[in-house]
Amino acid sequence: MSDHSPTPRPLPEYAHAPILLLIIGFMMLQPLSTDLYLASLPSLATVFGVPASTVQLTLSVFVIGFGGAQLVIGPLSDRYGRRPVLIWGLALYVAASLLCAFAQTIQVLVAARFMQALGCCSAIIIARAIVRDAYAPADSARVIARASSWLSLAPLTGPILGSYLQVAFGWRAAFVALSILSAIVLGAVILRLPETNVHKNPRATELRGLMANYRHVLGSRAFWAHVLPGALSYGSIFAFISGSSLVLIRVLGVPTQLFGYCFAFGVSGYLCGTIVCRRLLPRFGPSATLRIGSTLSLAAGALFLAAVGVGLAHWSVVVVAMFLTMGAHGINFPVSQSGSVTPFPQQAGTAAGLMGAIVMLAAFGVGTIVGATFDGTLFPLAATACGLGACIFASVRLVDHKEAQ
Repeated sequence: MSDHSPTPRPLPEYAHAPILLLIIGFMMLQPLSTDLYLASLPSLATVFGVPASTVQLTLSVFVIGFGGAQLVIGPLSDRYGRRPVLIWGLALYVAASLLCAFAQTIQVLVAARFMQALGCCSAIIIARAIVRDAYAPADSARVIARASSWLSLAPLTGPILGSYLQVAFGWRAAFVALSILSAIVLGAVILRLPETNVHKNPRATELRGLMANYRHVLGSRAFWAHVLPGALSYGSIFAFISGSSLVLIRVLGVPTQLFGYCFAFGVSGYLCGTIVCRRLLPRFGPSATLRIGSTLSLAAGALFLAAVGVGLAHWSVVVVAMFLTMGAHGINFPVSQSGSVTPFPQQAGTAAGLMGAIVMLAAFGVGTIVGATFDGTLFPLAATACGLGACIFASVRLVDHKEAQ
């Protein structure tokens, strides 16, 4: 995962803290929160005696909680600092994961997933804000790309581990594993994370100040130039996250214990994409890199729909389409995350929170579409992927990056 570009270094006041390692740990919680129990989704309906649409709420509610909380957590971290908000958020995540593991009804599981999303949200939002705090703006995109390369190990190994945990111990084991992992991350934060917010804003959570910050961020062309393609790109991979287990296991007959390998191969595209992103950024710059990634998004969706249109109904078609879509996302998202926060040194938490909320809104919409259109074939998933690829491609070219400030 090395590259030939200079290694970004944190600003001097944080030089002795393991900032990058902690950021990787924070960012891993989100994919593991979904991927580790994906293989259990088809069996949860049987375990709790509820329809599949009810089981899908464990994903949808997580997305809603994660998205909404970002509007609050970002400003809180701008006012009180990254460290205290993160510690309370991770503590909530640990408790919610244990509640998931011991849930006796689907209603309790859904409620615990909502709480888990709130805690997970604090880790992701503050990871983005810390990058803005601790690294020079010129380095931030490469820092996120480097973290994302290591982050891809979570969705690569998570589904495989989750598949074996499901077969060996049942669905509860995934949440026990999440409890242990999050407790380790919490301990690392308490012991090693310094406070990186040196520009605390006492008005950040006041209604008037909050609205002023929201207007400032949402009124920026630079913000939308990066958030729009980033949110659509995340929506494109969420189509596979929410629909792949049903399509691969139920429609195409992939054994549960092998589902994780199929999903992991698809997700390996994300790892490749982040490595490509790190090569492209120093050579072409963020805007050109985003155009390259959006072109790949369009190509991936179009090829998937074309393959399904000519009658190719095989697990390899889904996996290859996922690989290409994830690869495009690995190029698009580091640029989008960095570009949406970099212009706002005084409102980094607010900007990160707004971006996250918009991204989760896109994911919720895509997940709803995938669930509502599922008809026992590959066509709805392929059509959704193709439509999103076209939207990503169009969004990058409709926004004039040269005029974005």
